[in-house]
Amino acid sequence: MKRIVTTLALLAVCASTSFAANALRISQVYGGGGGSTGTYLRDYVEIFNSSSSDIDISGYALEYGSATGNWGSATTNYFVFPAGAKVKACSYLLIECGATGTAGSTLPVTADYVTTAISASATNGKMALFTALNSNIVCGSETGLLDKVAYGTGTCAEGTAVGALNATNVAVRNNGGLTDTDANNSDFTITATSSATLHNSASAINPGCTVVPTRKSNWGAVKAIYR
Repeated sequence: MKRIVTTLALLAVCASTSFAANALRISQVYGGGGGSTGTYLRDYVEIFNSSSSDIDISGYALEYGSATGNWGSATTNYFVFPAGAKVKACSYLLIECGATGTAGSTLPVTADYVTTAISASATNGKMALFTALNSNIVCGSETGLLDKVAYGTGTCAEGTAVGALNATNVAVRNNGGLTDTDANNSDFTITATSSATLHNSASAINPGCTVVPTRKSNWGAVKAIYR
């Protein structure tokens, strides 16, 4: 009986952690730029760090896939973060990407990184964040996958894909990026771009997140430093 109880307890622990969300996640996806009807001239992806410490993302890869295509099927479908890149505790990173459209405005906040790669579909597709480049990899064969979101008819979703987007709306993760149940359709809300608040690394931290206290000096009081 003791062995059975121990085995069941172990299985319960494994079940509770097997789908645990990663601290680093995609918090917004907009693919409506690059055309003649978009709110913004270019696409963007916002990343959020829900942990209490900074995360170094040197060499991490942000990758796009068409609705039924592979991740990073061409060099135009991924962006690898350079050495020294990081997402601060409880904070965001904004990546402006893709081609420049003929209509729309510039982003209301300055992007932390700008790349001509990753021209996402305005309606159906998928976006993922990896710890290393997965070049032209089919869904299910990825390594180092941290987070992904599919929208419209995009395959390879976490759970069910978010609804289809268009040139004037964006998929926004709920609670400023804090909600992550590994179900895209419930974790994200489709919002008009005019109502969505974009964040970059200089934006205020998410108020629902806690930063680890650090000591400024050997003599100073312990306090949280919002870098």
